Amino acid sequence: MKRLTGLGAVALMLALVAGTGNAAEKKTLAIVVKGLDNPFFEQINLGCQKWQKENPVSDYTCLYTGPASSADEAGEVQIVDDLLTRGVAAIAISPSNAPAMGNLIKRRAPEIPVMTIDADFIEADRGLRVTYLGTDNYLMGVKMAEHAARLKPSGGTVCLQLGNVAADNINARAAGFRDTIAGAKGTDRLTGQSGWTEIDGCPVFTNDQVDLANQQMADTFTANPDLDAFILIGGWAQFAPQAYAQVTDQVMDKLNSKELIIIAGDTLPPQMDALKAGRSHVQVGQRPFEMGYRAPTVMIELIEGKSVEDPLYTGLDECTPETADSCLAQ
Repeated sequence: MKRLTGLGAVALMLALVAGTGNAAEKKTLAIVVKGLDNPFFEQINLGCQKWQKENPVSDYTCLYTGPASSADEAGEVQIVDDLLTRGVAAIAISPSNAPAMGNLIKRRAPEIPVMTIDADFIEADRGLRVTYLGTDNYLMGVKMAEHAARLKPSGGTVCLQLGNVAADNINARAAGFRDTIAGAKGTDRLTGQSGWTEIDGCPVFTNDQVDLANQQMADTFTANPDLDAFILIGGWAQFAPQAYAQVTDQVMDKLNSKELIIIAGDTLPPQMDALKAGRSHVQVGQRPFEMGYRAPTVMIELIEGKSVEDPLYTGLDECTPETADSCLAQ
């Protein structure tokens, strides 16, 4: 099980699968993620690899792939298009640009089972896939809001950091956060509800780029010295530990006093280190390894025509400095 990038690598893998000997009997279960430069998705790959090792005599092989960069939305669409052309038994997609990926699936109308993983299609396109496996992203935003309200009961000024503009999972988290803080569904922006106000210039969009995420944080802290809360709806900035440490160094006094709070998505090892070091106050974590480990089994069930629930949620972990050593699911 190798990490592959781009169309040529996909072609190579499929050629190997269709080769001679035992490999000829293997059918491909493809997992396509937003970008291989994101350590979050590497956990999905590790789950895929574990399934592969535990099922050596299976008729199927787990293929993990995606564009080299998480910013390459068009590249991800091209990879899925290429996989459908060359032939796979089933496919699990984490769409970076959900409308664009939905349009591809509409146009291709594949006969193979299509599911989403980690990120879903937009609501209008969910009939294009059989099930979604991953986080309840709206609930993830709700949990972030609950912790923000606990830490800042009187509210304050806040900046939300999002990913790609068209990423359904990130937008769902933002909706859960805003709706919960405001106490009203469909809240597009916080303008004083429960004492919370989004500052000018926010939300900021990282396009899943960790360097940009850290620069946005630094710029926001500099321009808004009285900011009360910064919410990383995803963990982008924390995926570059050294850069994130440098950014938070400039506000450590405020973080220690909780004058400024940081709440972030995901609980990868460098993020937990940041939490324990006081560089964030809450980490609300997904379970990407479980997603990658379960996806092949779900795809086989779909191929066999078995009934599969929709959605299939993988749960959340809520971590604070006080619970950092025991908060992660085993």
